[in-house]
Amino acid sequence: MRINKNYLSCIMKLLNSYKTKIAGVELDSYICNASGPLDSTLKELENIAKSTSSAIIMKSCTIEPKEGNQEPIYTRLPLGSIQSMGLPNLGYQEYVKFAARLKKYNKPIIASVAGLSVEDYQQMVEAFQNSDVDLIEVNLSCPNLERKPQVAYDFKQTEKVLCKISNLGKKPIGLKLPPYYDLIHHKQMAKLIEKYNIRFITCINSVGNALIIDSKTETPVIKPKRGFGGLCGDYIKPIALANVRAFYELLKNKISIFGVGGIKSGADTFEFLLAGADAVQVATTFEKEGSNCFKRINRELKEILRKKGYNSIEEAMGKLKYL
Repeated sequence: MRINKNYLSCIMKLLNSYKTKIAGVELDSYICNASGPLDSTLKELENIAKSTSSAIIMKSCTIEPKEGNQEPIYTRLPLGSIQSMGLPNLGYQEYVKFAARLKKYNKPIIASVAGLSVEDYQQMVEAFQNSDVDLIEVNLSCPNLERKPQVAYDFKQTEKVLCKISNLGKKPIGLKLPPYYDLIHHKQMAKLIEKYNIRFITCINSVGNALIIDSKTETPVIKPKRGFGGLCGDYIKPIALANVRAFYELLKNKISIFGVGGIKSGADTFEFLLAGADAVQVATTFEKEGSNCFKRINRELKEILRKKGYNSIEEAMGKLKYL
């Protein structure tokens, strides 16, 4: 049976229209998992690989394995969650090995590193530069470590880290950033991103040091840090959108942006697209629904684009209209 070449061309164009890129690495869709939930073990990572997540993002790792904080460390809330996991992971050497085993799934693999010192970051980034990962996300924004401040709120310390990691190899480096609340801080970070040739950013990590109280027990709902933890989900979406938009305007066409925070539907995803995100990561919804959420959200986004007359991800990206 002869297949019409024009028909094939139209089909290929349609399929490619929903692809995107992060730091030059192609993603088959706009949606993938976020580092954090359900990505610590090889089995969990293979579950992500077999799903429609467009990438395999691994757990933020440390030099040595960590068990994490003392339970209870995670509580679901009506519009999201609060957590203080404390970076439980198997240690970076295991994730270097996992990358080699995940290569067979033909999806981009993204390492996430969370050092406890400048030297930690240097050691782990160098190891992943010599591994099978495609991108390296440097987590400067974990709010749930006892006696360890978020690096990205200290611009001098951030520069020390970037100075050590920016020339260790050719794989693109990105930064997982905390929420910034003042435009001067966006500008300060943007200058460092440009200076050290950072190729992508992830906006945002959870909103740190929130407190949820159970009025029945008269106690916090999580134990670490006397109940203070990272707020996730719907609660933080407006903050995430603002950070994506601020960096999009400051760094337009210079770096790629992952949007993350409160994404549970195609409509949420479309808002991040309008704000300027090149792709989005899903965390809380993934933890609640499992890997089927990627397919559902992607389907909903495609339907929104179709109804609005956009023929591709690129056509809608950053096209926020002002009043």
